[in-house]
Amino acid sequence: MGKTLFDKVWDSHVVKNIENGPDVLFIDRHLVHEVTSPVAFLGLKNRNIPVLYPNRTFATADHNTPTINQHLPVKDELSANQLKALEKNAGEHGIPYWGLGHEKNGIVHVIGPENGITVPGATIVCGDSHTSTHGAFGAIAFGIGTSEVEMVLASQCIMQPKPKKMRINIEGELSTAVTPKDVALFIISKLTTSGATGYFVEYAGSVFREMSMEGRMTVCNLSIEMGARGGMIAPDEKTFEYVKGREFAPKGTDWDKAMAYWETLYTEDDATFDKELTFAASEIEPMITYGTNPGMGFGISNSIPTAEQIDGAKATFAKSLAYMEFNEGDSMIGKPIDFVFLGSCTNGRIEDFRAFASIIKGRKKADNVTAWLVPGSHKVEAAIKEEGILDILQEAGFELREPGCSACLAMNDDKVPAGKYAVSTSNRNFEGRQGPGSRTLLASPLVAAAAAVTGKVTDPRELMQLQEA
Repeated sequence: MGKTLFDKVWDSHVVKNIENGPDVLFIDRHLVHEVTSPVAFLGLKNRNIPVLYPNRTFATADHNTPTINQHLPVKDELSANQLKALEKNAGEHGIPYWGLGHEKNGIVHVIGPENGITVPGATIVCGDSHTSTHGAFGAIAFGIGTSEVEMVLASQCIMQPKPKKMRINIEGELSTAVTPKDVALFIISKLTTSGATGYFVEYAGSVFREMSMEGRMTVCNLSIEMGARGGMIAPDEKTFEYVKGREFAPKGTDWDKAMAYWETLYTEDDATFDKELTFAASEIEPMITYGTNPGMGFGISNSIPTAEQIDGAKATFAKSLAYMEFNEGDSMIGKPIDFVFLGSCTNGRIEDFRAFASIIKGRKKADNVTAWLVPGSHKVEAAIKEEGILDILQEAGFELREPGCSACLAMNDDKVPAGKYAVSTSNRNFEGRQGPGSRTLLASPLVAAAAAVTGKVTDPRELMQLQEA
């Protein structure tokens, strides 16, 4: 029987099989940030243990960093202390550290691919649930807890039970204004936030083959939101072209050796999965969420379902609508919004800013909207300026902030006030996720842009048609 892509990568990294227990898995790349690492480093210090392979660990500041005036001292005492601790710990252990102002600084899941740290066939972990992003390269990538961060720092290994395997196929051609974010939200709406629990997902089919690497990252990023341990896409020429020449990618003969291995990373025809699903691309339209988890979403032209149409916990459904102050059967189109957030490890890359700019070009920001446009890294920020996107943003009345996680999880000053509605390109819309009492509508950069210039939920296809007229 043939092997799946997941099997090939996982099995090649197993150091030891524990009978009736987890596998001991070797980790190729370990990414750390200021929030989940301090206690792990303290654990090493208390046990007088060094970091085993500092050259396999990379540190950046991102989660609770400010997105304005980064050249000034950080005002929040907790954030400042965490940043100082990460810089100190990285220095003591010889780990590369990219703090505020460093040219490589940015969101951990943006800078990994940018710098060639993320490569096909690798195992990658980070103390952050959206580590699944890196699966876009045909890597096995997943989030870990603080005690596991310490384990990887000390041993470059982790103990993990091998997940079951799921394949999700989407065939056909995507319709106008349907982005990778919409594809991911569509899948989650079909599976629910627990539908892939216990699985590692491989995305396959023409839709994913046609996607750019940045689009694939968005899809894999959201794997965790349907309960999966992670998601991955088989590497191809797009993958290899993206990785080639980046700073930490293999060079010369090492590149040739790597390519010989990477080209074997695909699911064989006779391989089997524990579960397999297939959807048609034509089913997907621009998506938006209406509730308090990423699975509570639908095509933007639809209406909020009624309790009778909901499978599962009707009490949770009712509680969610009460929190959002929406009603059964409401149309989302035309609902007023207060904030727009473009950014995060889901949609903070240059393609996302290009998409946003394509809608707002020649238009003006709505007066009732506060917009936070936050690049995922300094490299994204530089590209925004070099490509003239900043000029388009400023002409439309928008400002560009500095890199960081920002309003995705509101660990810094970028918090949506209680009761206010935010159309957000981030990954989670839980109660209070973007600030206590805030209300989040997850969407693509195109939907976010349409809301930013109209001040309400708007189908971006309407604005695109006006541009073409």
